[in-house]
Amino acid sequence: MIRILLADDQEDVRVGFRLVLDSQPDMRVVGEAATGTAALAAAGVLKPDVVLADVRMPGIDGLELTRRLTGVRVIVVTTFDHDEYVTTALRNGACGFLLKRSGPGLLVEAVRAAMAGDTLISPQVTVRLLRRVLARPPAGDDEPRLTERERDVVRGVAQGRTNAEIAADLHIGAGTVKTHVASAQAKLGVRNRVGIAAWAWATGNV
Repeated sequence: MIRILLADDQEDVRVGFRLVLDSQPDMRVVGEAATGTAALAAAGVLKPDVVLADVRMPGIDGLELTRRLTGVRVIVVTTFDHDEYVTTALRNGACGFLLKRSGPGLLVEAVRAAMAGDTLISPQVTVRLLRRVLARPPAGDDEPRLTERERDVVRGVAQGRTNAEIAADLHIGAGTVKTHVASAQAKLGVRNRVGIAAWAWATGNV
């Protein structure tokens, strides 16, 4: 059972999310919080697997909450489609970034993706994010030294493929792919798969 904590200052939003998530046979909302401070305290007590966090909340906002929550998968869900929110959330370790208007199906999919170690971003945000990444200048001589196999895995991540799909393409185990992903993250200095994909697109390693 996937244990979920909702952090949003609007009660109607929390009620809607609870209805959607509790209707899934493998998901259960174990707590709610109306402020970032309350959410941080609740996460320490309830030990959720996933936290859905709004950006704008009293006290600690959702972006700072994401940074402080270690060992917990955080999906930022917001009304505000601002580039700085997206980049800060992902830099702080978010496992997803959704717009509230994205719909219930994407909400459920984002939770499952987070549990699988993947990152889901609202499609309209993804397109704009990739345009910004592609506009950056290519890396210089200080480009991280990835092994050829790590580069193969990075290309798969940049194409949006899961670990299982990458493993099948490369004829290696899913566990081996996970190891290469972790190694690439460390060498690139990024916190998640989105960071790997952003680097790949920016440097032409796709």
